[in-house]
This record gives sequence, C-alpha cells and structure tokens, in this order.
Amino acid sequence: MESMIGSTWPVFIGVTLVLTGFCAFMTGRALATTWRPVWHVAPYGVLLAAASRFLKYALYDGVLLSGGGFVLDAVVLIAIAAIVYRAYQAKMMVKQYPWAFERAGIFGWRDKGGAAG
Repeated sequence: MESMIGSTWPVFIGVTLVLTGFCAFMTGRALATTWRPVWHVAPYGVLLAAASRFLKYALYDGVLLSGGGFVLDAVVLIAIAAIVYRAYQAKMMVKQYPWAFERAGIFGWRDKGGAAG
C-alpha cells in the first residue's frame, strides 16, 4: 500500500492531511468568500498535490513521480477544498442576503419562504 501512495502512512497523514490539507481548507474558504466559481477548486487542488509530492520527496525521501500518490493527494485535497467551499458558500449566502435566505444545515441554505437551495 505504501508503494501506491509513494510514501509511508505517517508522512501521508502529516504532509497531505495536516499540512497541505490546511492549505486546501484555506483555499476553499478563500474561493468561497471571494465568490469564485467552484471549478476553481480543482486546479488549486492539483497544485497543492504537486506541492505535497515535492515536500514528501524533499523532506521524507518519498517518490516524486508517483502517479498513484499524486492522484490520491489530488483527490483528498480537492475534496477538502470542495467541502469547505460549500460550507463557506452557504455561510456567505445567508450573510449576504439575510432577508432572502436562512441556513439549512452546514452545506445548505433555503429561501425564507421554504424552498431549499
């Protein structure tokens, strides 16, 4: 399994989930609060995955050109950024238009009339 991810599990957890995962969190938040479209999450996630691969290679003797590791990093980081994007988008919709919308859970909003958004 470690050959597929191109590093050891502790390095994957530390670099991909904690370090670049925090960067993905902040990326999703920044994209949502600046009203960017959701598709911007994908290219930024790919760039973060490349940075994650480089950090594993430079600091922990990982495999730089691990295709499976890069794809796994990209999927995890894009997912983190997309989830945060949606949560902050819902927050921004309710904050920007308080007369029209109200929160409907963490990821949603609805019209004050009742229809879900």
